[in-house]
Amino acid sequence: MSQVRSSFNKASSIYNENAFLQNEIAKRLAEKLKVISIQPETIIDLGSGTGFLSEKTSSIFPDAQLVCIDFAQRSLSMNSQKLKVCADSCQLPLKSNSVDFVVSNLMMQWCSDLKTLFDECHRVLKPQGLILFTTFGPETLKELKRSWSVVDSSPHVNEFIDMHDIGDQMIQSGFQSPIMEMEKLTLTYEKVLDLMRDLKGIGAQSVENRSKSLTGKTKFKKMLEMYESYRENGKIPATYEVIYGHAWKNDVKFEAISLEN
Repeated sequence: MSQVRSSFNKASSIYNENAFLQNEIAKRLAEKLKVISIQPETIIDLGSGTGFLSEKTSSIFPDAQLVCIDFAQRSLSMNSQKLKVCADSCQLPLKSNSVDFVVSNLMMQWCSDLKTLFDECHRVLKPQGLILFTTFGPETLKELKRSWSVVDSSPHVNEFIDMHDIGDQMIQSGFQSPIMEMEKLTLTYEKVLDLMRDLKGIGAQSVENRSKSLTGKTKFKKMLEMYESYRENGKIPATYEVIYGHAWKNDVKFEAISLEN
């Protein structure tokens, strides 16, 4: 976890320049916030980072108290919101039953202990409180994973959890009937190294640097050659499986939120 924190802190000054996808998904999540049938008094943006979702949330719920929480202090310093707390999402410095709404955009995939994370979210939410989030699924960066798999059997790309397993974990933490949906987005690049630079620029663990240190330049070059087989219409694709999820703390008689745009 300290390595992940360090990566995000190092990338904080250039994060917004490279985080096109993160901002786009924040926009899509914000559209779903607009159909929420509650008027929250207190909201936490969990893993708020530089504030892509924070700004949108405060605009949609101007009367709510928004608390931005992130464990990377430098990233948090770039967030323009007033209430900011540097803390681990698995050890929230909040009272139990004190929050109406938890939102989180592309943070959970970096959390190594989903059980504790969802336990904490459930603890701080009030009865009938709501959690709404996005994360990445296992098909994320599939081209990169497959290109590396031809070279050797070592893990070179982060593994992400299936949405059904995430839903099961939420139920175990006490959430009621979680709704999980998924869409796939594809970014395109001129070169594979451009993708690597983007990953480094958003604080994702540097696949490029890690690969060179563990496998050497020869294997890295072979991976690049294998990735070229995915080139289509002159571009290199990078697929992202985006998972949207929401659930109430208690069983409430509200209509399910449609996650369709």
